[in-house]
Amino acid sequence: MSEAAHIPFTESKAPESAERLHRGALGLIDISASTMANIGPAYSFYFAFAGIVIAAGLASPLVVLVAAVAIALLGNTLSQFSRAHPSTGGFITFVGKTFGGTSAVTTALVAGAGYIIAISSVLVISGGFLSIMIQYYTGTNIPWIIFSAIFTAGAMYMMFRGVAVSTKLAGFFFAFELVVLLVVSVAVLIKDGGHLSGVPFEPSHITNHFSGLALAFPLAIYLFIGWENSAALAEETTNPRRNVPRAVFLSIALMAVLYLLVAYATVTGFHYNATALEAPLIPFIAVAHSVAAWLAFIAYLAGLTSTLGVLIAAVNSQCRLIFNAGREGLLPRWIGYVHPVRRTPVNAIIAFVGIAGAITLVWALGHWIGGHGNSLSALNFFFESSTMGTILILFVYLAANVALPFYYRKYRPNEFHIIKHIVLPVLAVVVVAIPIYYLFKPPQPQPYNWFPWVGLGLIAVAILYSIWLVRRDPGLGDRVGSIVADE
Repeated sequence: MSEAAHIPFTESKAPESAERLHRGALGLIDISASTMANIGPAYSFYFAFAGIVIAAGLASPLVVLVAAVAIALLGNTLSQFSRAHPSTGGFITFVGKTFGGTSAVTTALVAGAGYIIAISSVLVISGGFLSIMIQYYTGTNIPWIIFSAIFTAGAMYMMFRGVAVSTKLAGFFFAFELVVLLVVSVAVLIKDGGHLSGVPFEPSHITNHFSGLALAFPLAIYLFIGWENSAALAEETTNPRRNVPRAVFLSIALMAVLYLLVAYATVTGFHYNATALEAPLIPFIAVAHSVAAWLAFIAYLAGLTSTLGVLIAAVNSQCRLIFNAGREGLLPRWIGYVHPVRRTPVNAIIAFVGIAGAITLVWALGHWIGGHGNSLSALNFFFESSTMGTILILFVYLAANVALPFYYRKYRPNEFHIIKHIVLPVLAVVVVAIPIYYLFKPPQPQPYNWFPWVGLGLIAVAILYSIWLVRRDPGLGDRVGSIVADE
């Protein structure tokens, strides 16, 4: 028998010398801008707010406020972990460090699947939005897949060049959409300044009261998805124990203020008419057009740059989660390769985007085989894949909040604080459980009715695989979190 036969698990064991990213390349402003670009306020608001309005009515801004408080609770969990153990692995490291190797591999698989499925919606809508915009202004129908392929290739090129240049580009796109959202919102409020009202923040105006709030709540949470971006950039950030928590709360606070302003302006622009508010596909652009046609045009441009910013920022951070999992041996180690010059996780980027592209292809084939080829619109895929990805990501959030008190009791008992490490995580568990419940609650239209069961099936498979892998490689649990960002 050859010597190689005596060396099992070479595809999962971490290399003796860990691959390191470009340490110290980013500052607080960089990771905050990247996080907000990942959230993509124009992208998220354009496509989610119409659903929030349908569920909650005129008091939709109040739902956004409740969601912002909920996300702040989740932000506490991420911040507490990042102060104690900054890691490119983010939630994967935090859960795995607390509960062991099996939980780490399970979280790596579930988080990786959730983020990849979600990013596939961004790949598609980046081209789909431009296709919609061209058709609106010229009447020409150009297939979205052409634009999506071009944008994805361009984004990957920028990410290969280095984290600093790609992060700054995402920040530039974010700055543009931020200015547009502010300009349009202020213009609407000035135009309708004679009849401003507190109606959008009055609980009595929520459709069906608590039921309407609960139904709209998952969509409002979706507005903030990407808020955890900065944790995965910890290794490339100066003083990550301080700057990552600051970036988390700074990003959440600024996005909350922006969303409340934009949501209030949108509802006001429709003169508090619920029926009119529910009619357009993108209410904010309709409101911008009511003020001036050129405002609608730059609002469209902001939507486009927002999707590109999300594409770059999301892949940049989320691919680093699977990169770190590969580097520590939770996933195949080739994913943990770093370019020797640019210090970028090239294999993780290729794997992340490649699998997302394959998911898009399978989705298209499924529609063709099922006789629904006429529904291959970018918007259909966006809503379906973003919902499926969000279900898995919510379970990762849930696990992280459950882990926080155990982690501090186990590793930092002298720093244990009843409010920070018990009360707030418990509230965060409740906050995450609400959208999970409503995403599972029947009746759901097809194909959404089977998404929850697919999610549970993926989690079950991930657990079984994790148990098998840890039994084959008992040292795996010790490697979880072994690479600390600032060491």
